[in-house]
Amino acid sequence: MSDISSFLIPKGFRFGATKAGLKASGRADFSLIVADEPANAAAVFTANKVSAAPLAIDKENLRATGGKVRVVAINAGNANCAAGQAGLDAARETCAAAALVFGCKAEEVFPSSTGVIGVPLPVEKLIAVMPGLAHQIGADSDHFHQVAQAILTTDLVEKTAFARLERDGKEVRIAAVGKGSGMIHPQLVPHATMLVYVLTDAEIEPAALGGYLRGAIDVSFNRISVDGDTSTNDTVLLLASGAGGAKIAAGDAEFDEALRQVCTSLAKQIVADGEGVTHVAELRIDGAVSDADALKVAKAIAHSPLIKTAWAGCDPNWGRLMAAIGYSGAEIDPNQIDIWFGDLRICRDGGRAEELDEAAAHEYLKQSEFSISIQLHQGEGKCVFWTTDLTKEYVAINADYST
Repeated sequence: MSDISSFLIPKGFRFGATKAGLKASGRADFSLIVADEPANAAAVFTANKVSAAPLAIDKENLRATGGKVRVVAINAGNANCAAGQAGLDAARETCAAAALVFGCKAEEVFPSSTGVIGVPLPVEKLIAVMPGLAHQIGADSDHFHQVAQAILTTDLVEKTAFARLERDGKEVRIAAVGKGSGMIHPQLVPHATMLVYVLTDAEIEPAALGGYLRGAIDVSFNRISVDGDTSTNDTVLLLASGAGGAKIAAGDAEFDEALRQVCTSLAKQIVADGEGVTHVAELRIDGAVSDADALKVAKAIAHSPLIKTAWAGCDPNWGRLMAAIGYSGAEIDPNQIDIWFGDLRICRDGGRAEELDEAAAHEYLKQSEFSISIQLHQGEGKCVFWTTDLTKEYVAINADYST
């Protein structure tokens, strides 16, 4: 969990959370991110063809405003997905209520939901607590922390990331807050549900924001997987308030790198808090024909129950890696594959390395985080991907999730 420092909270935003009665635990489950003035926005959403009602409304609203958002309204405990027309109506009613409370257009509201799929959203509960919450929001780190807590579902810890840089003598702040623990294999387009909200106080036009966001997610949120399931609600929203006074145009390398670092930090935090996770694996694939082929190999490994359960038992069964590489669909030569666990050579030229020390490999895999490097010797393609083991605890959590 990142440290929350008030001086890193971007200017021009206020935050808060309250209890609307959606979570069975009775914890805070409804939160707001409010821009003092309509913020420029860019967003990416799940590629799942079954997507939640708020996502449809978000897309409509962003088109209607040309990429402007004043209020982000987030509920946890109910995904508002697979609820038909009632789900769309609930999302629109949330927008209308926020517009009345904050004196903005309904199209400037960005609703988000996370939780159980297929259960009607009792939107009246959100509407009832919204006026009171509006009087409690604030711009300091404590209020930001409230949002980080309220959006969690099966997550065990809050997830935040921060960065800052200077542009023309003015400080630019970036802060991100997110949630995700299960149902994590984002496939965000264009190009547990994961919800991510990234804020900056720089002045950036929506078109430029979109370019920065797409570049950042391709090396972060589109490079993680806990269980291979793509959620119906995955959303990443990037807002620029302009309140810090610095102007950033498209192609700013320093801002681009800072945004990528923030998104990568948050993505890795989501993986580390995966449901039942005891090990996080960083997969480094090199020598593929293309980056796309490298990603095929990484995903085949990351989604293999055989491999993930071996990691849960710290079992250095590298033959399962070879099998996954073989069926990944990537162009390979089985006799040219090399594999390392950290610095330990495991496989050479497609076969067991003479120096393989199984006891040392077993000890290496006992670490909570470890790295596996695979060299395919086919080209210049590469990728880095983060994933997890698969444990009995994951099964227990998801066997009882809705009951």
